[in-house]
Amino acid sequence: MNFDPIRSHSPVLLVGGGDCPADMLLPLLARTKTRVAADGGAAALLSADVTPDAVIGDLDSLTSEHRARIPAAHIHRIAEQDSTDFDKCLRSIEAPLIYAAGFLGARLDHQLAAMTVLARRPDRPCLLVGREDVVALCPPELALDLPVGSRFSLYPMAEVGGTSQGLRWPIDGLRFTPDLLTGTSNETDAPRVTLHLDAPKMLVILPVTALAALERALLEAPSRWPARA
Repeated sequence: MNFDPIRSHSPVLLVGGGDCPADMLLPLLARTKTRVAADGGAAALLSADVTPDAVIGDLDSLTSEHRARIPAAHIHRIAEQDSTDFDKCLRSIEAPLIYAAGFLGARLDHQLAAMTVLARRPDRPCLLVGREDVVALCPPELALDLPVGSRFSLYPMAEVGGTSQGLRWPIDGLRFTPDLLTGTSNETDAPRVTLHLDAPKMLVILPVTALAALERALLEAPSRWPARA
């Protein structure tokens, strides 16, 4: 990376080139002042009459038409091909929370890659926003206020365990791994759910209606995972 990281004291919006309709994008624009595009994600921002504060990636999807509408100083090419554009962006943004739209839906391989990056960058609090779901890597402690009976899925990216309160099926004493035990299709049985995890490897997957609750929980989490060595 040959440019300074994007630093913000408030949440940042990151837009990818996948499924990102206007009705999903506009509420996220209202929540943020700094907007970053992952390569071709610039198209969605420009369509909303927003000039990206930065465009980051290998730039193979940024059209010449869109490039001409963005100041050259805002465009940052990272040429290496060992990481995705989402990874390139996430490691280049320092903020209390990153809303990432345009990374869920459409291609399954892109969704899996995005969720892998969440586990690879545990020190970057990030909330993937899709049409149906919101996804985040659980910090060491998480407390959410949700309606009783809400869908509450947990999915491990590697071995991880912890404790819970407020779930119909508690996770205490369980060791989760992707190939043996996952925690999908759980649900809340109390108005507050609390989780304590022992490794930065657990994704929480909630209905998109839980966006406000999850963003508040991530912003208020008392601790964060350190960066991977």
